[in-house]
Amino acid sequence: MVIPKFKLYLAGPLGFSEAGRLFHNSVLIPMLQGCGFEVLDPWTLTSQKLIDSALQLPYGQKKKEKWQKVNCIIGKNNADAIKESDILVAVLDGVDVDSGTASEIGYGSALGKYIIGYRGDFRLSADNEGSMVNLQVEYFIHKNNGFIVTNLTDLNNALTLFRVQYYSTLKS
Repeated sequence: MVIPKFKLYLAGPLGFSEAGRLFHNSVLIPMLQGCGFEVLDPWTLTSQKLIDSALQLPYGQKKKEKWQKVNCIIGKNNADAIKESDILVAVLDGVDVDSGTASEIGYGSALGKYIIGYRGDFRLSADNEGSMVNLQVEYFIHKNNGFIVTNLTDLNNALTLFRVQYYSTLKS
């Protein structure tokens, strides 16, 4: 049985740090692709040339105005990719879930997307003993039958199962 490639939006803050980018690009994305997904990566959806056009301006009003325009483009590109995706995987690491990641989870949930949270960070990050991360973030993950995993093996298994189950529903 040949299962088609599904589109996966990868939400998360890993692109902000050198260590995060290394894990994001050399471990996480290849693993997701190896599970048979086309990865929609928000860190590559907007051209680097456009981003550099804001980064390279000297501090001041022109830079601020340029970033405001670039931010709107980045936000729209990410929203369009979430709409286009079949599934959303969200990296939940950190003392608290990244605010942009939380927004992407909420938007994806409102669109009815299936969401898998990945938290490889063992630190406590919940509002109370009943949740693993912020209770509202966790609610939006669970709303469409999604869940949170705590290691890459479980993420890999969950994505493989999703592909098989989703494909079965498409064929019936």
